[in-house]
Amino acid sequence: MDNAILDFLKSRRSTRKFKSEQISDEILEAVLEAGTYAPTGKGAQCPVIVAVQDPETHGQLIRMNARILGSNGDPYYGAPTILVILAPKTSHTYIEDASCVNTYLQLAAHAAGLGSVWVHREKEMFETEGGKALLKKWGLSEDMVGIGAVALGYADCDPPAPAVRKKDYVIRI
Repeated sequence: MDNAILDFLKSRRSTRKFKSEQISDEILEAVLEAGTYAPTGKGAQCPVIVAVQDPETHGQLIRMNARILGSNGDPYYGAPTILVILAPKTSHTYIEDASCVNTYLQLAAHAAGLGSVWVHREKEMFETEGGKALLKKWGLSEDMVGIGAVALGYADCDPPAPAVRKKDYVIRI
């Protein structure tokens, strides 16, 4: 079967090296809007996307994440934009909903010619006093849980070849 959407899905790769050039507001808005169309339990739209381009906050997120990772490096691989995905732990499907948002953001980034990668440790980041202070600064309640982030920007590397799919990935009965 020849299907452009299936080919597109199979061609997305994680980017782990970004150019310093910031993406335009127009492209960012298109990616963010796509994220808002991700499926959520009962259509509740519980996740929140925080788009961070401000250099001070950007640097703070890098330091917080690196501290949890036990590194001095940049866990966001030099991406000029960080999209933090949070959701209220009071929602029964907050992890699943926010995970779908993360995936939609990455697929939209790919469609817009951008690179992206899912970054972890946001859960631990927003459990810290610094993370709680950011939530407050952003007007969000402390019951928000960091599910992940999307490092977003123009790739400064070629996409890696896809790994061979494991034989037992799918079981048909």
